[in-house]
Amino acid sequence: MAETSNSSTQRVLVSYTAPPTFLASPNWKKVHATLLGLLPLRNIHWKSASRGIVKTIQELDVTLVPFESLRDEHASQIPVTLLEKPLLHVYIFHCEDNDLETYRNSLKKQIKDWHSAVTSRRNQEWMILQIIRPDPTRQNTGNFFQIKGSVLDKLKTDFNLDKRDRQAEAYDTRMLRCMQVNWVTGTDNPTAWAEFANKMKESLLHAFDSSMDLRREEVKRSENQQAMPGWNFCTFFILKESLASSFEGMNIFEEALIQYDELEASFYRVSKERNMSWFGPLMDPDPKDDLLPLLSITKKPYRELILANTISIFDFRVYLLARQCQLLAKMGKINEITSKVGFFLGAFGKRLREEVEGLEPLFIEAWIYSSALSVVEQCNTWAVMFKIDPSKAVPASAGKGELLDLARSQLDIIGIETGHLPRSPPFALSLTLTKPLPPGTKIAFENETLNTATNDREAFYKLYIAVTNRAIDLYAKSGRRKFALKLHGNLAALELHRGNLSAALSTFASLPAHYAPHMWTSLESFMLSRALDTYAKVEEMPQDTEWIHIVLSFLKTYVEHHDSEMLIHNVDKVDYVSKLVNSLRLAVENLETDLAHPDHPALTIRVANAAKLAETRDGSYVDVVVTNHLPCVFPIDEISVLVTGRDSEKFRYIASINGGCAPGKSTYTLFCPTSASGTFILESSEIRSAHLLLQSNYRKPAIKGPSTPSPLLVRIPNDPLALDVRISQSNRIQLGKPQSLMVVISTGRNHIDKLTARLVSPSVTFRCQETTLLEDEGVESFDATKDGIELRDVDDDSEVTLLVPHSDASAMTAMKVNLEIEYITVDEPSIVRVSYFTRVLITTLPISVNVEDFFRGTRLIIFFTVSSTSHQHVRIADASLDLPTEGLEGVQIRPSLTKRRVVTVTPAQPANFLFSLDSANGPVRESLTLRIKYRMLREVEVESIVEATVRSIIDESQSDSHHRITVVSKLIDALESDAAWVDMYGITGELVVPNTLKEEGGVSHLLREATKRLAEHRHPDPVEGNWREIKIPVDVPFMNIVAAASIRLLSTPFAKQTTEAQGPPASLYAGQPISANLTIHTSFHWGSSSSDTNQRYLLRFNVEEMVREWLVSGPKRGDFIAKDGETHTVPITLIALHHGAFSLPKITITALPMAGAVTMGSMAIPSIETYQVHGAEKVLVLPRGGRSTFVVGMGLG
Repeated sequence: MAETSNSSTQRVLVSYTAPPTFLASPNWKKVHATLLGLLPLRNIHWKSASRGIVKTIQELDVTLVPFESLRDEHASQIPVTLLEKPLLHVYIFHCEDNDLETYRNSLKKQIKDWHSAVTSRRNQEWMILQIIRPDPTRQNTGNFFQIKGSVLDKLKTDFNLDKRDRQAEAYDTRMLRCMQVNWVTGTDNPTAWAEFANKMKESLLHAFDSSMDLRREEVKRSENQQAMPGWNFCTFFILKESLASSFEGMNIFEEALIQYDELEASFYRVSKERNMSWFGPLMDPDPKDDLLPLLSITKKPYRELILANTISIFDFRVYLLARQCQLLAKMGKINEITSKVGFFLGAFGKRLREEVEGLEPLFIEAWIYSSALSVVEQCNTWAVMFKIDPSKAVPASAGKGELLDLARSQLDIIGIETGHLPRSPPFALSLTLTKPLPPGTKIAFENETLNTATNDREAFYKLYIAVTNRAIDLYAKSGRRKFALKLHGNLAALELHRGNLSAALSTFASLPAHYAPHMWTSLESFMLSRALDTYAKVEEMPQDTEWIHIVLSFLKTYVEHHDSEMLIHNVDKVDYVSKLVNSLRLAVENLETDLAHPDHPALTIRVANAAKLAETRDGSYVDVVVTNHLPCVFPIDEISVLVTGRDSEKFRYIASINGGCAPGKSTYTLFCPTSASGTFILESSEIRSAHLLLQSNYRKPAIKGPSTPSPLLVRIPNDPLALDVRISQSNRIQLGKPQSLMVVISTGRNHIDKLTARLVSPSVTFRCQETTLLEDEGVESFDATKDGIELRDVDDDSEVTLLVPHSDASAMTAMKVNLEIEYITVDEPSIVRVSYFTRVLITTLPISVNVEDFFRGTRLIIFFTVSSTSHQHVRIADASLDLPTEGLEGVQIRPSLTKRRVVTVTPAQPANFLFSLDSANGPVRESLTLRIKYRMLREVEVESIVEATVRSIIDESQSDSHHRITVVSKLIDALESDAAWVDMYGITGELVVPNTLKEEGGVSHLLREATKRLAEHRHPDPVEGNWREIKIPVDVPFMNIVAAASIRLLSTPFAKQTTEAQGPPASLYAGQPISANLTIHTSFHWGSSSSDTNQRYLLRFNVEEMVREWLVSGPKRGDFIAKDGETHTVPITLIALHHGAFSLPKITITALPMAGAVTMGSMAIPSIETYQVHGAEKVLVLPRGGRSTFVVGMGLG
């Protein structure tokens, strides 16, 4: 442990004195103990005069010394510290405050003699402390009118400073140097001494600042004389160091360190000017230099050597470093100590090697080793001594770990030169010698530990492991994990050198995984290389999976940092890598299962962003560029790429490779037998070499931030000749019956040998075993099971339509269906293709039907309104209202039109259908069926017309039947691009294809001919093609009462008497009363039961008020009993209020509750429907005629 010099432990001195009688009394011991209790002084605020920064001195150690023990002051030629002399003198005496007599007779002279002595000392402060002990028996004995001052007042008057020194006088007034303490209070209350303690702090700071100002002037004066003859750097150093020592004694460590830093800078300037006449040689070798603690300042008489101008630069630098580190330790900055020492040992060790000759062999290495270890121990001692904050332990541990690592590197050099270690990495990385020591060189050190290690191989290994483990432990505590891992590699190399192969292999194999995250590529590659070499030396270790992983990891480092330095012992890296690759191939061939390795950079794949159709068969090709970053051929057997579409559709492109992949870039074409189209995300790629799978995943987990890479896309064009699947609603829909899905499988270019279809939907359940095949589609074999639908021997260019029943889907508006089609073609029986299709079926009907019923006696008029439920147009060929299959007796249904034409229903234009139902036997209790034959304009009608036209053209021209799908697809796309043709087609049947078709060589003539024929197309009569059919059950409603109300005009007062049979009068005039009969005819024909004809109902009629047209006179409201087939007549009189043509008033008829009939707790009210017999009639009312005579004067003449 390094010791401290006297200058660094110098405390602040404060002298004290008192009258001899007081010093000899027992009370003095109590006062002296109280004064010691005030120490050390705390929380002193000091302001730097040069930098203006306020520093807080937490504690200041003060030593109390008797004034009589001080020597006479004289100027020292060798300044050490300003604290060698007291900064403050205190005179303490006991006297009651009103005892002026004692003060004048004895105390005043003693104090004055002391005051004269202390004021003659420069830059030293003084204080007078009066201690009083009031006696209660002597209080209040003075005369009230006596004017008499206190002892304290006399002190302040007698011991003021010289009036000529106004500045000092002002300070004296501020300081109040004469103070008083009440002893009775002070014994129990420490705060009574607080004012005295504060005055002590102020006095000490003032004295210190005054002394420092003078010393700074001396230092500045000396510094300004550098260019003058006779100036001495060593003398300047001692002078300026006194500032640092003084600051250190005051516990102002930052200011003290600044002085040493400035001295270091001055030394560098002097060294740069090469004016080193004030020093001895660079180094005066001492046999114990490689043993003594580096930071000890007592191991040599450094100050004497400096004053004698004989100190070597080596010793000077060591002393300066030791003083700086000592101050840093007191400041708690251990980490700065280790950094400073590490830099010093490295830099000065290099200088010693370059400039000093004649040193003992490996002296510098031994000096660095011992110094590093001694500094670590010194830092541990300082951490305990100065109670350093534990939060600073982490950086301190890192610095100590670096010093131990430096010591270990010196052991590398010593071990190599003594033959204990091989001259190879990692040990050789520490070598600093340009050439090895000559054989037979005697190596001896003052450090007995090193001597023992030099002479004993096992002792050296033990020492090496101990130092390395200490460094690893400190690195681990400081969180420097990668530095610790590096040292683990050194221990593994040592185990390998000692022959402990298993331990070395275990360490070598585990370390690269820890190096990789820190990008220590050189170390990683070296450890992997050593692991492979160790594997080769262990005969019983096979080249298993662990060995394969090590090889792959080594190849990874080789590829990623090929241009940087790789620590491989082999000279020919290419040959080394080639042999590894060949061995790797043999090893993976012997594996029993596949071994996957993710994201290996040796082989990278770049996939083209667009695929190409296979043209002659289902599937597509995609080009990939494989870059082999190794310097040799890498044996691969297969390359595959996986792309992902919507709904987790996955397709794999595969290509078999013969001969391996050459270095550099190679292009391969991969094939996917599954036909798909759209944009897909590149998910992964895989390169197979025997049982080794090098996999790359391109869909990394999303990372927040702007650097998230976008997914790689592969676009696959649509293949119109590939196998395709369409779904739609059944072509025969009957509401209320089990539902079915119509699946249309288009074989395209494929002659199917075997096909299996499977349907899955998240919302419904398919009953595949009940699937039916529509008509005879030319299928050789059809088999429907619970697991799927199987077809065999289906010709190319054909369609197979299946009806697949499923569970109820009426609650849904859309149904998602996933279809898996597995098929084998006749041309390629070895390839099993699996295509996935995701289709969405709109479960709502394309049309909606509204119905209105109108009762007219024994006839029911039913009015249907058919509307489109989507934006598409619907073509309706026929609509009929059918009786049940077995018919109904006495019931006849007649449509309004016997022959219908095709009607187009659009979102804005519905279609209406009217039927009349006559029932001879009363109400109809069986449901009727509304049957509508329809088809979608685009999806069915237009496509079938285009399909038929193209098929006839191909048959006539004897073109390739595969062109049909292409031509039809292009024509449909053109029609979908522009809807201008729809209106003309609805009128005439012309299909004018928009002029958006692109000419293509193989089918251009077919497109032109098809466009021409479609433009000449007309609606056939009768209609042709396939139609869908929907059957909707229709229930005939019941009506208890059907009332026919009418008003019949009879006569007017000016007309001849008429009857109802004669009809209304010929002329009607406004204001003229008109006789009329209100008749109500009731029928119970449509009641809920056949016995309703015998019922009687109470009805109420009400004539509508038409106050602007008619004035009604008579019973406008009344009740009557209604019977089946009877007529109730009421006479009324009408008066037209003005002329014009207008309708007669309407009659409303309501049924009143039936006596004795109760429904849901209330009296039942029969249902009734009223129709106005005269509802469509209007009467013409003429204005009343008359004559008026006017006499008009014509004037004179």
